[in-house]
Amino acid sequence: MATATKSSSGSLRTYLITRLLLVIPMVWILVTLVFFVLRVVGDPIQSAFGGRLSPADIAVRRHAAGLDKPLLSQYWHYLVGVTHGDFGTSLTDNTRISHILIVNGAATLELTFWAVLVAIAVGVPLGRVAARYRDRLPDVGLRLFAVLAYAVPVFFLGLLLKLLFATNLTWFYASGRASPNVEIAINNVAPNTHIYIINAIQYGNVSDIWDVLRHTVLPAITLGMLVAGVFLRLVRVNLLQTMRADYVEAARARGVPERRVIRKHAFRNALIPVVTVMGLQVATLLGGAVLTETTFEWQGLGYKIAYYLSRQDYVAVQGIVAAVAVIVALTSFLIDVAAAVIDPRVRY
Repeated sequence: MATATKSSSGSLRTYLITRLLLVIPMVWILVTLVFFVLRVVGDPIQSAFGGRLSPADIAVRRHAAGLDKPLLSQYWHYLVGVTHGDFGTSLTDNTRISHILIVNGAATLELTFWAVLVAIAVGVPLGRVAARYRDRLPDVGLRLFAVLAYAVPVFFLGLLLKLLFATNLTWFYASGRASPNVEIAINNVAPNTHIYIINAIQYGNVSDIWDVLRHTVLPAITLGMLVAGVFLRLVRVNLLQTMRADYVEAARARGVPERRVIRKHAFRNALIPVVTVMGLQVATLLGGAVLTETTFEWQGLGYKIAYYLSRQDYVAVQGIVAAVAVIVALTSFLIDVAAAVIDPRVRY
């Protein structure tokens, strides 16, 4: 028994170390791709200021940004900066990318958190219902819903929700993270987390908390529905597989009611793959956040990427995208750790 426990512990440790070591080349490849792809677009200074500054001024700015050095020298300098958490400075407004990651990254983190809650609240129970009524009308309808939820364009769903619930019914707000007066008030709390719901709770005014939530509902639903269909189908498939397992059949043979068999014996084990897939969906959510944040003027990282793209500030875009790539890689690693701890079968 002790030997088996030690072997299992060693296997888990080996798996985690291996996954951690794989993060390093993954991050390096992503950062390298972002750097060279944006360099192929053209000279960042010329793209941002061409036609507005004289050639002499552009040359001065290129020298100040280090863009007059050889490409490999720029690449090495950028890699060194990334390892120290320095993703550069935007050209058009001279804002440190690290500052954008803190302020606007908090907004994206808040939106992603609510979107995951929406996806779980919608996808997991509906997947359970679909599995229980396999190949019957509820199952067919829910599978169709899952396909539509994943396929509908994010901006289109966002516009529909804004038209119905913000413009016509006026239940929720159509844009922003909070009303202007609320935003000023909750941003003056200490410490300022830049996560509005936490700031509003710290501020302690119920009406401000409600205001923040009313601004959050529509963007969270829009982004959450992007992966709710994935969760629905995943839970359905895994629950159907689990319900054919020997221990489930044994429970049925003992006369355990079907509802209890699903709830107590099959459902929990069917959720294990959802944890792993949840990490894979982080990239999907961050990608969908660009359109969602632009649609609702939610000033997160996606909104800033769209903003700097419109101004052709490729240095800022490079820094934000590279940082997001690092976040996705680290999140994937953390999800793998959680999956390995939950499910002993996840090993190399």
